[in-house]
Amino acid sequence: MGIKSILAKPIAAFIASKVKKWSLNPFETQRNVFQELIRKGKNTQFGKDHHFDQVRTYEDFKKHVPVRDYEGLKSYIDRVTKGEKDILWPGKPIYFCKTSGTTSGTKYIPITSDSIHNHIESARNALLLYIHETGNSKFLDGNLIFLSGSPVLSEIGGIPLGRLSGIVNHHVPGYLRRNQLPSYETNCIEDWETKVRKIADETITKPMSLISGIPSWVQMYFEILQEKTGGKDIKEIFPEFSVFVYGGVNYEPYRSRFEKLIGKKIDSVELFPASEGFFAYQDKQPSEGLLLILDSGIFYEFIPADSFFDENPTRLSLEEVELGVNYALILSNNAGLWAYNIGDTVKFVSKNPYRIVVSGRIKHFTSAFGEHVIAEEVEQALKEASLGENVEIVEFTVAPQVTPDSGLPYHEWFVEFNQKPSDPERFRSKIDKALQDRNIYYKDLIKGNVLQPLVIRSLEKDSFVKYMKSQGKLGGQNKVPRLSNDRKIAEVLNDFTTESWGN
Repeated sequence: MGIKSILAKPIAAFIASKVKKWSLNPFETQRNVFQELIRKGKNTQFGKDHHFDQVRTYEDFKKHVPVRDYEGLKSYIDRVTKGEKDILWPGKPIYFCKTSGTTSGTKYIPITSDSIHNHIESARNALLLYIHETGNSKFLDGNLIFLSGSPVLSEIGGIPLGRLSGIVNHHVPGYLRRNQLPSYETNCIEDWETKVRKIADETITKPMSLISGIPSWVQMYFEILQEKTGGKDIKEIFPEFSVFVYGGVNYEPYRSRFEKLIGKKIDSVELFPASEGFFAYQDKQPSEGLLLILDSGIFYEFIPADSFFDENPTRLSLEEVELGVNYALILSNNAGLWAYNIGDTVKFVSKNPYRIVVSGRIKHFTSAFGEHVIAEEVEQALKEASLGENVEIVEFTVAPQVTPDSGLPYHEWFVEFNQKPSDPERFRSKIDKALQDRNIYYKDLIKGNVLQPLVIRSLEKDSFVKYMKSQGKLGGQNKVPRLSNDRKIAEVLNDFTTESWGN
């Protein structure tokens, strides 16, 4: 056992005790974060415009600060990108995180000297909690790989600008950097397919012990490794591989394919990071839900998702949430985002401590007929239908078909299979029933002959890779939306359909 793996255990125990302390005092922890944010934001331009000098309580805050998305904060962010200081947070950001917006084009999310610790320490703590619980620290002695965006930074307004994963790459601790792969030169390759193949070449003979990335892109990496080794299982290529770290999407649709590629079950650690902050991580093996990070410069609010688009939706603090309710996640943080809607929805599965599951995106749903089906429901329906079926799914998305050539409208599922079900009609029926069981509105539409049961379009190999490439979003932190309320994705994927079941 190496020195890093030996030293990690007492450090992990120390971090675990700190996490336990704040997680057992959630309300006090959040109140302290709130007061510190207001104190430091009081003399900024935003704080002056919104009367932070009159804010004493959360109720005061709600009166003075409306919920905004990026477009609502853009006038302030534009001033920061032009070099002005003390606009959203004291001083200037140390980075801008570049991310794609659906309505605002490119978004520039500030990261400050205060908020960078949230991104770095949260990822570190997730691994330390895993070590503390499982005792497995040996992976620290092997090679670690983080499938991420390019670390090359540009500038805007004199402030370094890059993708989140590329920015974080500059802050990997020295003790991990020595056994981190890929090389800096390879990590800078912009074309994702070229990059992943080069990563495979660099790592194929190395003792890889931890692999991290969005599941779809890690799956691509594994498949390339198999191609280069004549079909060897990943466990044969990397005998020391013991931990998979991921975030961004639900792992369950990928799990069976991953276990087949790897050749064994493997520990996984789920993270919930975003450009705007690092919000939660898996703290137990196994675990339902992720521990909401309450002490790291982020104050959370929650709006019931079914009333989010109302004129005056209810805003709740942590103390007011209930289990099992779908909430839009709103945050204020020490990067200068105030009552900011990040677009994600969550559900609480525990209050002691507060754990969440990511249920989808507030704008990613299918509700052409009033059913408001969300990502969590389609993912769980697919998982349930796959039980007992010898089926492997690469990727999928769902869209409404409002005007079919004949018959009733339906939900159209575009699915890329690595292994198709032996009985497609049975599989389709199982998914539809499971979705009806989870969404009463969808069930009523089926029973009332407003909709016909869902239709599956089986897609050719690499359809989603081709789609993402056509959109300029191949690789990095980019993800295929699970749900759409329009036909934009469906129209592209229709060209890749090889079989249809149900219509």
